[in-house]
Amino acid sequence: MDVALPPIMISSGLMPTGSLIKSLIQISNEVSSVEKLPFLQFRNISAMIRRIKFLSSLFEDIRETNSPLPPSSLLCLTELFSVIQRVKLLIQRCKGGSSLWGLVQTEFLSNQFHALVKEMSGALDILPLSLLNLSTDTREQVELLHTQAKRVDLLVDPQELQRREELLQIMASNNQKNSRDKGFVDFVKVKEVFSCIGLRSRLDYEEEILKLEAEAEKQAGTGGLIVVSNINNLISLVTYSKSVIFIDRRNQDVSSSSQPRPSNIPDEFRCPISLDLMKDPVIVASGHTYDRNSIARWINSGHHTCPKSGQRLIHTALMPNYALKSLLHQWCQDNNVPLIENSTSSSSRFERSSSKSKSSGKDTDRVSATKAAMDAVKMTAGFLVGKLAMGSTEIQRQAAYELRLLAKTGMDNRRIIVEAGAIPFLVTLLSSTDPRIQENAVTALLNLSIFDNNKILIMAAGSIDSIINVLESGKTMEARENAAATIFSLSIINDCKVTIGTRPRAFSALVGLLREGTASGKKDAASALFNLSLNNANKASVVVAGAVPLLIELLMDDKAGITDDAMALLALLSGCSEGMEEIKESRILMPIAIDLLRFGSTKGKENSITLLLGLCKDGGEEVARRLLINPRSIPSLQSLSADCSLKARRKADALLRLLNRCCSQSHNPAG
Repeated sequence: MDVALPPIMISSGLMPTGSLIKSLIQISNEVSSVEKLPFLQFRNISAMIRRIKFLSSLFEDIRETNSPLPPSSLLCLTELFSVIQRVKLLIQRCKGGSSLWGLVQTEFLSNQFHALVKEMSGALDILPLSLLNLSTDTREQVELLHTQAKRVDLLVDPQELQRREELLQIMASNNQKNSRDKGFVDFVKVKEVFSCIGLRSRLDYEEEILKLEAEAEKQAGTGGLIVVSNINNLISLVTYSKSVIFIDRRNQDVSSSSQPRPSNIPDEFRCPISLDLMKDPVIVASGHTYDRNSIARWINSGHHTCPKSGQRLIHTALMPNYALKSLLHQWCQDNNVPLIENSTSSSSRFERSSSKSKSSGKDTDRVSATKAAMDAVKMTAGFLVGKLAMGSTEIQRQAAYELRLLAKTGMDNRRIIVEAGAIPFLVTLLSSTDPRIQENAVTALLNLSIFDNNKILIMAAGSIDSIINVLESGKTMEARENAAATIFSLSIINDCKVTIGTRPRAFSALVGLLREGTASGKKDAASALFNLSLNNANKASVVVAGAVPLLIELLMDDKAGITDDAMALLALLSGCSEGMEEIKESRILMPIAIDLLRFGSTKGKENSITLLLGLCKDGGEEVARRLLINPRSIPSLQSLSADCSLKARRKADALLRLLNRCCSQSHNPAG
């Protein structure tokens, strides 16, 4: 059992809790008053709202008593504010995001709710209930909540798991390339599954398509090509199902509509398939434009040719025609023709609530900025550092945890903790055999390193070898990942890049985490390696550590979620001879880079151009020919040379000129 730290009592006149309590009550009420809970994660959301209602009673009691509070209470309340804020965002994500994608990710979302409950339990661990002037009912409620939160198990709704398996089977059937197989999609089962997650009307289906398209765009840079492909499969399924399930109802709607159809639609605004006014114009691989719903039905019925030209489609991606869409909207406004508008109400509510959460967070930061708060932090930091130096293992564990929380917010807090002498003791605790002490110590150093002056002091304390030890063989994965994040933070300083670069173990350990870590751990490792590689002398060390083949693998790993980071690091490593040699050995990297030119994020496209240009300059005609053979490369580069950033356009133009020269030489050989 952990030994509780003796509280430091501060008079109510000095303890700046008013704004924090007000923000806690406000955000708790916002979460508690959520109406019309989503079909997915209903049990997790309901349970979480019930817990927050209990906490709301605690906050109300604290506000009404207006009694002095110990420092650990402020730490607990600040942590609870962060937890409730993230609960609110997660509920909004479940309500406003794609229902089908949420069903596919049901275990991931359930794990997020479970992690937040555990964080809530951790915050309540340091709440000194016996020292707070609370009503008996409130005290009992909080104690019960704390006990239940400690024991709570991961809750994954078995019905959602069953529906997900049914959905995956439907997706597999829909994804068959053979048109005869497509006839076996069970639309009765589709309608049943969709209805169970709230998709019941044609409007529900249309809104779900918009949400899936937004999710695909969001995942383009981080989710990997497989994730984007799965989301596009869902878009295809919903579009196809809508056309089948609602065909009779749609015909009835058309026949009963009193809205006159415009007869003067310009031909360029008509879909070549339906001959109706396009609502969402998209471009297919042949370069022709169609309405999204019409061409999606054409492709989903098993056709692989352009309806207008008869040309075989080399891919089935549908790229939005933004220029034509803008002209369409203008024409509709000028001719009083109604258009179905995208549903943005949920995203707007999300943005408004996010801004409210941010403003509440700023209120809390302003509380920390007052002189009274700084006095309280100085007293708390001095007390906790003393416990790090002289306390038992249990006391050190608790003190390191509270310093970790205290350093989490506010530059003043980070400065004051270092001034209290925390760094040498935290560095010593990195070698602790207690997993929690080690994890809390490295995370506290990570939080302290956010303040630039502290970076130099942490390095001066001889911490880097101990941090690398934790990165290499930490007691927990979280400790290893936070050690990687600490190296990333420290390496922002150029001198630190040089110092860390003299330790080959750092690169090997980061590559090891890149291979073994969680999604966030892989991202931390990739970011640290990228930062270190900005110093040219470190690039060869990153290559020698085995980063290149692993980064190429991660480009295709949809679970890793670091597509942009991996490509950025590969582009950077291509600037050294060792990196370029390993990159040239890969036969799959070039097709991946070409795919990212078409479907990647802006950052992914720019880094792909950089890599391809470097390959062609270094590899000469052989690499250029491989690039020319790929039918997607030239159209992609031509598109980017017109639409991307100035830097990317210059590189795209340079690569096109290089390919043009290669093509000319092959047609006009010397001699």
